[in-house]
Amino acid sequence: MDAVLEASMALFWARGYHNTTLKHLEGALDMRPGSIYAAFGSKEALFLAALERYAQGGRMVLANTLASATSPLAGLATYVRMLGSVMCTTDPSRACMLVKTLLETQEEDPKLRHSVEFMMQKAETAFAEAFTAARDVGEIPQGSDPKRLAARLQAAIFGLRCYAQRSDAAERIERLAEDIASDVEALRG
Repeated sequence: MDAVLEASMALFWARGYHNTTLKHLEGALDMRPGSIYAAFGSKEALFLAALERYAQGGRMVLANTLASATSPLAGLATYVRMLGSVMCTTDPSRACMLVKTLLETQEEDPKLRHSVEFMMQKAETAFAEAFTAARDVGEIPQGSDPKRLAARLQAAIFGLRCYAQRSDAAERIERLAEDIASDVEALRG
């Protein structure tokens, strides 16, 4: 099942939910529609499982980066720098799968919309927890608002991930990630 979810995630990440047909899934997964529906119930359920796998992987990388850092801000800055270097690789897309899904999903599709927003909120909460830890150890001023800082960081990262989709971004993306990481480090009180 892991291989199916990985292949599904790569396909949906590259093509998007609406641009991925059952024919695409059949080819990528080497499964027939009946098998896909038997295993997941629907294309939407398969997509949501693949999207959750993507989001969970990102949260795990963040948690591991924060756990191995010398301080909360250092961990956040390292995470952003790592994103800048990862975006230059051969992932199915340089844009964030969550952002692509949010932009693709209309209000008429509340289940997908709610799911992607919930996953984004989990990431933002993890950032807020790191900023709270930074405030608690005196790394940022006591008057700092961890939730606002988390929202700002998430917006910057999502902007970076969207910018990375540009055909001319490869040479600038690591420098832009460095700028964002330096902004995080500059919050030290």
